[in-house]
Amino acid sequence: MNLTVLSVAYPLAPVGPDAVGGAEQVLTQLDRALVEAGCRSIVVAQEGSRTAGTLVAVPREAGPLDEAAKGRAWARHRRAIAVALERWPVDLVHLHGIDFHAYLPPPGAPALATLHLPPSWYPDTSLRPARPGTWLHCVSQAQHDACPPSPNLLPPIPNGVPVAALRARHAKRRFALMLGRICPEKGVHLAVEAARRADIPLLIAGEVFAYEAHARYFADEVAPRLDKKRRFIGPVGFARKRRLLTAARCLLVPSLAPETSSLVAREALACGTPAVAFPNGALAETVEHGRTGFLVHDIEQMAEAIDAAGGLSPETCRAVARARFSLERMIAGYFSVYERLAAAGEGRLRRRGVA
Repeated sequence: MNLTVLSVAYPLAPVGPDAVGGAEQVLTQLDRALVEAGCRSIVVAQEGSRTAGTLVAVPREAGPLDEAAKGRAWARHRRAIAVALERWPVDLVHLHGIDFHAYLPPPGAPALATLHLPPSWYPDTSLRPARPGTWLHCVSQAQHDACPPSPNLLPPIPNGVPVAALRARHAKRRFALMLGRICPEKGVHLAVEAARRADIPLLIAGEVFAYEAHARYFADEVAPRLDKKRRFIGPVGFARKRRLLTAARCLLVPSLAPETSSLVAREALACGTPAVAFPNGALAETVEHGRTGFLVHDIEQMAEAIDAAGGLSPETCRAVARARFSLERMIAGYFSVYERLAAAGEGRLRRRGVA
């Protein structure tokens, strides 16, 4: 494969090995894999991002992430994408943001948009793009099944995690862990209540982004519930995340939204740690009840499952992660789509006399 791929990140979050969001983590892995395969990888992303390929950096919003901030970010992204397309012979544009419709480039190179979030969160028009040569795909079967039918929708490519890099040896300790963005749909307050009922320490690792609703949720629903045993430790990098995931008794995933894959649950399994989750969206595809974790329906059941999680086998969790959630399988799926769409786009441009 000898391609030039322009990856476009969500404008309001950095990408890199220590990224918090799933979309940013997937983009980071694909960027690295493209470079290792000898391809040209160009990434449009927020300044401060860390990429293996060429970074086209856009300024970071310093204040609240409100509608005005989004509008400014979209305008900067449109300019950066135009500059990249003018400078390099791009074979494929790969967009990862929920707002990709706001900076979708003009007709030309094929465009692939990965839907990282629940389909109902996207504007209807973005799920039925009018731009020629624009394709969509999901990251799990559950998410795919929730999408409206469309000739632009390709088969899903399940998210994978770096199983080998997540392998570590740390003794299990008596604490539960929650890891991810701090926002209402993640149900952080429910994890705190479940840990209190189970009488077990809880560490909450993640970031409170500067959205008004996120900051208010943390201040009103999370912070008042914290105590000496239930603590918020802020964002963590990859190495510390691996250490925490490996040492925890279990990972709590009380998500109230239909999760599209839950990368962190798959990372936990790769670290030998079971996940205790509500069966929303693709979480029911990820957690094998009674084997690699527990699927529960309320905080009482979650508290009971925290106790029971200590009896599950770390090696079974790791084996399932190797067999089902490998990063290599995900990358192979993307590369196959890249080659197919780039070839189809090249043929279409030749027929129109553009190339």
